[in-house]
Amino acid sequence: MKKIIAMLMLTASFVFAAINLQTASKQELMTIKGIGEKKAESIIKYRKSNKIKSADDLINIKGFGEGIIKNVKGNKTVSKAKEKTSKTKKNTSKTKEKSSKMKDKVSKKTKEKKSSVKKTKEKSAKIVKEKKSTSKKIKKEVKKNK
Repeated sequence: MKKIIAMLMLTASFVFAAINLQTASKQELMTIKGIGEKKAESIIKYRKSNKIKSADDLINIKGFGEGIIKNVKGNKTVSKAKEKTSKTKKNTSKTKEKSSKMKDKVSKKTKEKKSSVKKTKEKSAKIVKEKKSTSKKIKKEVKKNK
């Protein structure tokens, strides 16, 4: 009973989930009308050395004709995957842009802190030098007074 429920849930997830031709599993590809085990394996083999940007790219695979490509294009879950991919690309570029800005801010803050530390060290060195000089003067005065 549990197996039947699990299979139903798995099947439902394939039906309602978006299929990305570049990343889909063999089972996901087989949910598209006209694509069986062999054709799914062909797609997986093809995408190892080529990027599938659209269903039209499948024409480059032996055994794929206009009919199957129409089925793939007509599959609503495949077209949703394309939209999802373009949104992901936009989000990725925004994230990269934000990341670059953050790196610049961090770099600027780091430079400011290094500069501040350097100034502090210089001040400390000056104070130590002054104390040594004062200490020597006091020692000379003490020797004179003896």
